[in-house]
Amino acid sequence: MDSDNKKAYQCLKLLENESYQSDAVYPFFNVFADMLDNENSYIRTRGIILISVNAQWDSDHKIDEIIDKYLKHITDDKPITARQCIKVLPIIAKYKPDLRQDILNALHRAHPTRYKESMQSLVVKDIQKCVNNIQKL
Repeated sequence: MDSDNKKAYQCLKLLENESYQSDAVYPFFNVFADMLDNENSYIRTRGIILISVNAQWDSDHKIDEIIDKYLKHITDDKPITARQCIKVLPIIAKYKPDLRQDILNALHRAHPTRYKESMQSLVVKDIQKCVNNIQKL
């Protein structure tokens, strides 16, 4: 990982931790939503994570507005990004119960067969774990 990616990762962790504590990062939600369209998978992943951890502060229903675009990352071009997306979906489902069925539907429709065989089983396990976690909410 080059120094820019290391710094970006450190910043992500700081923003993520702050987002669990307060709504101080939420005003930047639109920036995170724009990150979902970035060609760089690291940037897409950061947007995915920051959107999910700000779900608890989303009184403006911004996640509702972008949920379809967000859920497309369940089968992102990069399997690592897809796995990160799947991993944080229960956070959104917890704070946005009205989106749970949309999330579950998208998980059930996902086709991990688009990935190399070595990644397919990991993505399938991630999806199963995510569905189980959401159903427990």
